Amino acid sequence: MKTLFLAALWMIALALSAHARDGTSGLADATVLIVRHGEKPDSGPGLSPEGEARAQAYVAYFQPFMLDGVAFRPDVLVATADSRNSARERLTLTPLSQALKLPIDQRFADKDVKALVAALSSETHGKSILIAWHHGQLGKLIKAFGADPQALLPNGKWPGDVFNWVVVLRFDQAGHLVPGSARIIEEKLPG
Repeated sequence: MKTLFLAALWMIALALSAHARDGTSGLADATVLIVRHGEKPDSGPGLSPEGEARAQAYVAYFQPFMLDGVAFRPDVLVATADSRNSARERLTLTPLSQALKLPIDQRFADKDVKALVAALSSETHGKSILIAWHHGQLGKLIKAFGADPQALLPNGKWPGDVFNWVVVLRFDQAGHLVPGSARIIEEKLPG
């Protein structure tokens, strides 16, 4: 009986090892959505009343988000680490996080886009990823994922007055960006 148990454990370990080597973790078959944080106040690290309303509206908007006729429900939430100047990225996702009962991954500062993409590329997690990021780094984040920010954003930069775009990035079974999949959708928030 002990031999059978050890053989079963060995088979499970072998299967998990093969799973890790075949690229099924990370960005394989994943969809990444990227939003800018909600509107900011005249001063302070929080959200303006409009930004708070956007954060609340995301609860319904992303449950589920319809993408090409298919329901997308985030199973991973990522926001930049809070800084002295901004907690807006986390605050933008907090109501959705609470509704979905999902934590917000805040391991990376807004300039650490390459580290974020490396982590998402190598770690096991869900296949529906929603990221809220600081607009000044969004072009670099899009590029780190393998998309061309010049093709998506005016002059490769997210406009300072735009809060209602969703960047869509789809990845194939090998974790590579699907050619032509990168696009921007204008939000249609309820209410």
